[in-house]
Amino acid sequence: MSTNSPVDVAAQPGKTQLRKSLKLWQVVVMGLAYLTPMTVFDTFGIVSGVSNGHVPASYLLALAGVLFTAISYGKLVRQFPQAGSAYTYAQKAINPHVGFMVGWSSLLDYLFLPMINVLLAKIYLSALFPEVAPWIWVVMFVAILTAANLKSVNLVANFNALFVLVQVAIIAVFIFLVVQGLHKGEGVGTVWSLQPFISQNAHLIPIITGATIVCFSFLGFDAVTTLSEETPDAARTIPKAIFLTALYGGLIFIAASFFMQLFFPDISRFKDPDAALPEIALYVGGKLFQSIFLCTTFVNTLASGLASHASVSRLLYVMGRDNVFPEKYFGYVHPKWRTPALNVIMVGIVALSALFFDLVTATALINFGALVAFTFVNLSVFNHFWRREGRKHTWQEKLHYLVLPMVGAATVAVLWVNLEVTSLTLGLVWAGLGLVYLAWLTGRFRKPPPQFDAAKTERAWE
Repeated sequence: MSTNSPVDVAAQPGKTQLRKSLKLWQVVVMGLAYLTPMTVFDTFGIVSGVSNGHVPASYLLALAGVLFTAISYGKLVRQFPQAGSAYTYAQKAINPHVGFMVGWSSLLDYLFLPMINVLLAKIYLSALFPEVAPWIWVVMFVAILTAANLKSVNLVANFNALFVLVQVAIIAVFIFLVVQGLHKGEGVGTVWSLQPFISQNAHLIPIITGATIVCFSFLGFDAVTTLSEETPDAARTIPKAIFLTALYGGLIFIAASFFMQLFFPDISRFKDPDAALPEIALYVGGKLFQSIFLCTTFVNTLASGLASHASVSRLLYVMGRDNVFPEKYFGYVHPKWRTPALNVIMVGIVALSALFFDLVTATALINFGALVAFTFVNLSVFNHFWRREGRKHTWQEKLHYLVLPMVGAATVAVLWVNLEVTSLTLGLVWAGLGLVYLAWLTGRFRKPPPQFDAAKTERAWE
């Protein structure tokens, strides 16, 4: 039986619950930290070559597509204002079995992203201090991420506010140096040019191809939904945070890539376009700025590591509370810190696998889960509001519950087509393992997987 009122999420009587303390700006900062604004520099050389020198146009197209999925997330958060992200939404809006598989697939993305940040930190620090054993950096970085997330989500949010501010500041300095260089005749020689968006060499297909690459820069904007149960008035705050995270992240990407494209109209100056970041910093600001710039990339990994560690711990908490995983361990909340402490520690242990992974294999693990989540969030809006509740009579309902989610799904479909074979293969293997576990959990699919029963609980959040 469907209902038009949002599902109230409540606490189980007598159980320690997550602390509701996050403000809108803190949630947005967590989302931006997850996106890591400086990733725009990592892919610039590649996308500039693919798009024939129109990177900001590719980002603009990608942002438009991502915002459709962000709108779908917002609708579902208002209806189901609880932590869990796509897992919860597919479970409630489509089917519990589908929800489990979406949650399981999302774990592949969430669980390994902290490890990837640890791996990046190891690479950066080993390059700066080659005499130090790499395992020391891994253990130290994991310890920092785990300790901060154990203590308080507010502590993580405040750390990330500082780290995001550092990234935005370095991007602002970078733009200032680019403008100075343009006035001296570098690049196109002027800031008053629309060449990065439209020119004689601008063609739709190359720009779309570039958009499929830069779309992956937006992966993680949805992670803020896992903070719903630590945010007062989540039904209003989280939808705003999702949209603002995607929008602000996109605007930062577009602004930075616009000025970069003016300075580097093509990729002829780069010795290695696939790894152009050090050259970009050197040509724009010299040796000193290059050193500062590379140090900031370390801040990048710390910010993203803190945010991703927090997010996956909350997703595991919700799946544990649902008894999909053993509630005694995964649904545990520390009575003093009010954080999912055992999950935080477990994620830290998984992150130690950075000792053994290489970057190519590690990054292949995360894209599959993110695309599964994006796809089913859009389908959840269509299934819940359009099919189940029959909101299809006015043109506004047709726009909100059919057109917008289908455009969002179509945007994600483009990413599926361009997904690397390695990512697809590893993702399907992971999904196969999840299907086997689901069959065992549900007695060969004869019963639904366990779910959190809010009807049996009382309101105890405020």
